[in-house]
Amino acid sequence: MTFDPFGDFDARGYLRNLAQEKDPAIVRRLEHASFTTGIDDAFAALQKKKALTYADVLTTHKTLFEAMYPWAGQDRLQTAPDIAVSRGGVLFAHPNSIQNAIEYALKLGNDSKTMREKPGEVMGYLAYGHPFLDGNGRTIMVVHSTLAQRAGFSIDWAATDKTAYLQALTKELDDPGQGILDNYLEPYARPAVSDLKEHIVAAKGLDGGRGETDAIRGSNDDPAIQAEYKQQQLKRHSE
Repeated sequence: MTFDPFGDFDARGYLRNLAQEKDPAIVRRLEHASFTTGIDDAFAALQKKKALTYADVLTTHKTLFEAMYPWAGQDRLQTAPDIAVSRGGVLFAHPNSIQNAIEYALKLGNDSKTMREKPGEVMGYLAYGHPFLDGNGRTIMVVHSTLAQRAGFSIDWAATDKTAYLQALTKELDDPGQGILDNYLEPYARPAVSDLKEHIVAAKGLDGGRGETDAIRGSNDDPAIQAEYKQQQLKRHSE
């Protein structure tokens, strides 16, 4: 089933993309072209910042995907405030909680010692926030790689196994802050690389290929979904 939070796929294509394209293969190619075109400017802007903020995450997404989506740089609180978004059984943050989740990740990540000790926890909170209707993985990898470089290391994403990484990330999302993703990433920590663009482009899964995609779990007014959000909050420090 097509992810269609706007309810106008037939008229405007996937997520109102500027080409009004519906074919998934073409959408993937267009997304990747937008990403690779914007990545230099995205890294350059982040490197000018003393400490990264939520606004910087929004700007990074806009820079990476503004050639593709008219809503680039707008989070789900703006674009889809009334729906619950999930993937593979994982319910992402309530739109009202996105900023808190990302800011908690940045609080950890802006501290170099904490970033070195807990890169997986930082990634987990960035992933849980899931600010955007598309382009989350690439956006948070750019942000995460910048934080890691500042902390004196890089994750060798090209050496990781995509399936194993996603399994560890899913467990981190379900049981945050227990070191699950930290432990997975530890063997892949390397001295900081200088060329972050080449480092990121070498990462698996960023060439437009898709595994599972986002789905609309239901309305945020649904009592069952509200209860699930509440259970998530009890596990986390950010909300």
